[in-house]
Parts: sequence; C-alpha cells; structure tokens
Amino acid sequence: MTAPSTPPSAAPALGWTLWLDRRVLTVLFLGFASGLPYFLLFSTLSAWLTEVHVSRTAIGLFAMVRSPFTFKPLWAPLIDRLPLPLLTRALGQRRGWALVIQAALMLALLAMASSDPAANLYWLAMATIATSFASASQDIVLDALRVELLPDTLQAPGAGAYLVGYRLGMIVAGAGALYLSTLVPWSTVYVVMAALVAIGMVAVLLAPEPARPPAPPRQRFDVWVQDAVVAPFTRFATRRGWLAILVFVAIYKLGDVYVNVMATNFFLSDGYTKVEIAAVTKMLGMACAIAGAIAGGTVAGRTGAVRGLFLCGTFMIITNLMYAVLATQPHSVTLLGLVVGLEFFAGGMSAAAFTAFLSRLCDTGFTATQYALLSSLATLPLDILSGGTGWLADQLNSWPLYFTISAGLGIPGLVLLAWLARRADIHHRPVEEEAAADQDGPRPVPA
Repeated sequence: MTAPSTPPSAAPALGWTLWLDRRVLTVLFLGFASGLPYFLLFSTLSAWLTEVHVSRTAIGLFAMVRSPFTFKPLWAPLIDRLPLPLLTRALGQRRGWALVIQAALMLALLAMASSDPAANLYWLAMATIATSFASASQDIVLDALRVELLPDTLQAPGAGAYLVGYRLGMIVAGAGALYLSTLVPWSTVYVVMAALVAIGMVAVLLAPEPARPPAPPRQRFDVWVQDAVVAPFTRFATRRGWLAILVFVAIYKLGDVYVNVMATNFFLSDGYTKVEIAAVTKMLGMACAIAGAIAGGTVAGRTGAVRGLFLCGTFMIITNLMYAVLATQPHSVTLLGLVVGLEFFAGGMSAAAFTAFLSRLCDTGFTATQYALLSSLATLPLDILSGGTGWLADQLNSWPLYFTISAGLGIPGLVLLAWLARRADIHHRPVEEEAAADQDGPRPVPA
C-alpha cells in the first residue's frame, strides 16, 4: 500500500520558522486555554473527591460530565451565527463569544472552588456540569477561531501548536494541581485554576477577528434555522465523497483507542508498579506527546495534510504493535519507557495531522458547527466501541494477540484515506476562503 499523493499546491515546503508566526503562537495559548479544564473535570476532581472520602459510586457518576463534549454540535450553530449584543459589533463573532464563554468558565470553576463535597455533593455536581458545558462551548469557539485564523499553509503547524498548548494546559491542571493541593486546600487550587483562564482571554483579545462572510440582515426564525443549523451540514454534503470522509473520521484512530483504554490494565497485570506506570505514562509519555505534536505539525506541513496523515497513521500502527512485543518480554522498565514513549510520540504526531485535516474540511462561516460535528464524530469510537475492549481482552486471554488486533484496526482507516485522496474533495478549503484566511485582519469573504 503506497502513501496517497497530494497536489503540489497543497504541500508547500514549510520550515520550522513557521512555528514563530504570530498566529501560530496565538494558537498555542488558545490550546492552553482549551486543555486547562480537562483534568479539572476528571482525574484531578477524582483525586479531590477521593481525599474527602466520597464513595466510588458517586465518583463514577461524575464521569458523566463529559456528555456536553459529545453533544456540543447541538448548540454549535448558535455560537457560529448568533450575534451577541454589543460584543459582536465591538470584538467580532468569534472573539465576542469566546470572551463570554471564558468568563462563564471562570465563574463555574469558582463555583466548584466554593463547594464542599463532604457536606454538599449536589452543589459540586451542579458546578461541575456548568464547568463541563462552558469548557465544551469554549472548545467550539476556540476551534473555530483557530481554523479561521490560519491559512492552509499554517493549518499543520497551527494544529501542532494547539495540541502542545492543550497538553501544557493538561499538565498544569493535572500534575500541577495535584502538587499544589499538597500545599493549599483544594478550594484554593480551583481558584488558581480559574484565574489561569485569564491566559486564554488575553490570547483571544490579542488575536485578530478572522474573516467571515458578511452577516445577513435580520431573518425570520425558520430562515435563520435553515441558514445556521441546516446549511453547515448541507454545505459539507456537497463535497465529493462526504459520507466516506465521515466514516474515515470515525475510524482513523480506532486502533489507538483500543490500545489506550486497556494499557493501564495491561501494565498492572504484567507486574508493573503504579509508581513505574505513573513515571512512564504521565511524565515521559506527556513529554513525548508534546514532542510528537510538534513533529506531526511539521511533517504534515511539509508533506501536506493527507500524506502527513498517512505517514503518522502508519507510525501509530507500528508503535501499537510494539505493545504486542512488550507483552512477550520479561519485566523491563526501560523497554516499557521505550514502547510507551514511542506510542505517545506517534499519538501526538497523528493527533496534529488529524487536527489539521479536520480543520481544512471546514467552510468559513460554518466552522464552529462543522468542526464540532467532526471532532465529536472522531470521539465516537471512544464513547461507543471502547466499551468492548475489556470483553475482547477477556475473550482472547492473550495480550500479544489483543494488541496485534488493535494495531490492525488502524489499517482500514489508511486504506480509506488512500481512496479518499484520489476520489474525494479533502485536500484544501475553497480558494477564496484560503485567500482571506491568509490576511492578518478581517476581510469579507463571499458567502
């Protein structure tokens, strides 16, 4: 199987200097803002609840707060097209919504900080749901801002920068928050995290408002629904091979999901200690994921998003197979670090290339809705199919065979990508949108 070809115009020769572009650096801080709330809703929150002796059943129920991230396409059209009084005129559609949502996120985190889970778990649950909804909404608008801010030539390094910032936000809210909790109460930890939301607000204020189609005059409600809700989907459906594109988005990272869901269970059952696992997966793994995001953005920028996606996906399959090799070897922390480090590096590479690919599928004017749909679709394997990973591992009763099958699940995505590269419209955004996106300031784009 050969890598798909990419049109010359879609794969310009790019260098590391593009990472110093002002817009790419802005996207780095937007990524930090997007990644900051993630662990505050999950593992960090779980640590807080565990320390105050909340039951495991209740802690497990808090996992349901990820629902807004799955259903965010439902309200993405509002963020895409509904103007905000005063703010849209003063700051623009994207920046106005971003600042309102970030202010709401800050208030929701402060509400979590004011909670006492030992005395009133219900109040913390309500504040956590509000934080999750605000965080998912922030993802919608920051993804749209990132995509529209960058021209096609910067989508790949921009995706890498966004993921680097996202990982840094996770580190601050994960390891940073846990360390801080040894010095101050958990309520203070969440106050500090709420204050860090201001970093994203400053990044939004410093970013130029992206070019967008002119806002239509006041419309009847049914016409507005057609324009804001229906049009993003019908517009996407005009692409050649659009249905196959959606299938590809859903299955590209399926093999990686099957590895990641059962990795910790495998490590423990293979005799590795929790200290060893934490050192390798949390410290080394996170560093390798950041390096991989930088490398993936650079590779996708040099080779084109499609070829970069193919190369990174192939590397991901190879590193997943290394888990099968690890399962046949005696206990070795060095080998564990090598396998996990390479797998996280490959995951970071493929995530950057995949993010750049999704970004280039979006139409200006519908970016928030279309990207929310695509990114939610990309998590479907995690939300639906990952539930069968434990069953498969039990039925096979062989870690080498399980990881071999998991790696094989990545092959259909590459086969479909090779087909799409020749038969579908996936290489770049429309020329008129690309020309407008390459400007530093706002510029009207024909609808």
